[in-house]
Amino acid sequence: MLAQLATSFVATAAFAILFNVPRRTLLQCGFVGMAGWMLYLLFLQIPLNPIMATLIASFVVTLTSQIFSKIYKTPVIVFSVSGIIPLVPGGLAYDAMRNVVENQYDLAVQLATKAFMLSGAIAIGLVFSEVINHVMGKSKPR
Repeated sequence: MLAQLATSFVATAAFAILFNVPRRTLLQCGFVGMAGWMLYLLFLQIPLNPIMATLIASFVVTLTSQIFSKIYKTPVIVFSVSGIIPLVPGGLAYDAMRNVVENQYDLAVQLATKAFMLSGAIAIGLVFSEVINHVMGKSKPR
């Protein structure tokens, strides 16, 4: 598990470099991605459905991104885009397309459906956290 956490930290920080985030936020970006992947792995150990685990992890990634954006006075997108990278089902989508090329359509449809559902869970988690943050921000007295 430690190897996966270290790998997710490095992968997230490396993507943050590609995304051209400010250098002072690279460690925080890596932490956000690592925290999301750690939660995903922990929820899979419960065992929880991978789609639900992805939804919760993406929600926490966005929540952590919002907290870091206020602390470091940086846009939320800096942390959330790089932090969500470990959860993206790229390998699953690749396997689906490989099975299409190999004329194994039944397996390709199953894998593509799972990749689509995981991507939807990421989107719902991101949006849900943003909506809660927006509602909480408006409910505070000024």
